[in-house]
Amino acid sequence: MRCFELISKWSCVLGLWWLCCSAIAAQSAQLAISCGALGIQLTLCQEGVEAWSRRTGTDVKVVATPNSSTERFALYQQILASHSPDIDIFQIDVVWPGTFAPHLVDLSQYIGNDFTKQFFPTMIHNNTIDGALVAMPWYTDAGVLYYRSDLLEKYGEAPPKNWQQLTTIARKIQQAERDAGNPRMQGFVFQAKGYEGLTCDGLEWIDSFGGGTIVSSAGKVTIHNPQSIAALELAASWIGDIAPQGVLNYDEEASRGVFQSGNAVFMRNWPYAWSLGNAPDSPIKGKIGVIALPKGGEQGHHSGTLGGWQLAVSRYSKHPKLAADLVRYLTSYAEQKRRAIAASYNPTIKSLYQDEEVLEAVPFFGTLYQSFENAVARPSRVTGSQYARVSAEFYYAVHDILSGKVAAAPALESLHKKLVRLSRGEQW
Repeated sequence: MRCFELISKWSCVLGLWWLCCSAIAAQSAQLAISCGALGIQLTLCQEGVEAWSRRTGTDVKVVATPNSSTERFALYQQILASHSPDIDIFQIDVVWPGTFAPHLVDLSQYIGNDFTKQFFPTMIHNNTIDGALVAMPWYTDAGVLYYRSDLLEKYGEAPPKNWQQLTTIARKIQQAERDAGNPRMQGFVFQAKGYEGLTCDGLEWIDSFGGGTIVSSAGKVTIHNPQSIAALELAASWIGDIAPQGVLNYDEEASRGVFQSGNAVFMRNWPYAWSLGNAPDSPIKGKIGVIALPKGGEQGHHSGTLGGWQLAVSRYSKHPKLAADLVRYLTSYAEQKRRAIAASYNPTIKSLYQDEEVLEAVPFFGTLYQSFENAVARPSRVTGSQYARVSAEFYYAVHDILSGKVAAAPALESLHKKLVRLSRGEQW
């Protein structure tokens, strides 16, 4: 009996010691997370991180990264290649898991199936590389078309069903508004700067015309075809007509700036722009409509590029279990719901698209659900670590076409040959 009492006493002491040490360790540990700063991304990230910090007593440093996904990719490459422990959690694009997988923790060690089964299966599959869950889906995206509902009503026009209708309506309203005293009015703004955003826009135009996805799921280069040529010829005709020359340097925020100031009829952007456009101080609050991007002609189809961002834990983190817990919190139902209502960030948890409070705050989540679920994917999985080069070659070529440096047909023929050589050399 005496022996049992001593063991019990020491068990209590050791238990208290372990709890005390765990608390001290949590307080002494510090994490760092990279977050984007597009729109109010950084603020939302900070709010979520602070809520987790209060619950756990762990200090977290939020590191802002470039808005340009191309610049962010290059920055991450440098940090991870150096095996730096300075950043524990990376916010990564939907097309990066395959490239960064060797540097990322398998989150299935810390996050079980009971949690991951809430998410869209395609997103979990996208983030699973060679059996390892290297990232958790934080929010998803698909390109959508914003329009000035008040201007379309004023001029008796319905939202366009195809790109040709958009061109005609944009030209009509642009001219009428300029004649009425607004010389800054533009018909259509989008992302035409030479960066990953142009890959997204260009893929939408081409796929909507039936021109494929640059590289097929089987690894075949498909970019040089009549449908792709027709799509990019139409897009090039917009420059200097319904779109300003300056659009060749526009990213998401530059496009939103023009549209939200009241100086554009149409805008291609991601869903995040909805809540900002309807903010109390927005000049176009209550005057915005959102629909699926137009079809490529009568025989085409709607096509929005799959976007979205994931949270991944660096293999070089000194606190991977703690970092994984923060990832779990930030991707949870409650946190994704908060972000959806506050800033129209598309959830990656299926049931949130039936949540009444979410649908009240962002009505188009319900009507465009299929656009989000069936968005066209960039060819990142099939091209693997070579995706960044494939994308760069594509957006360089598209930018040259839009700027009038070269016609669509010869530009795509040249691009086709470059990508074929790349595929043979790297055997994707």
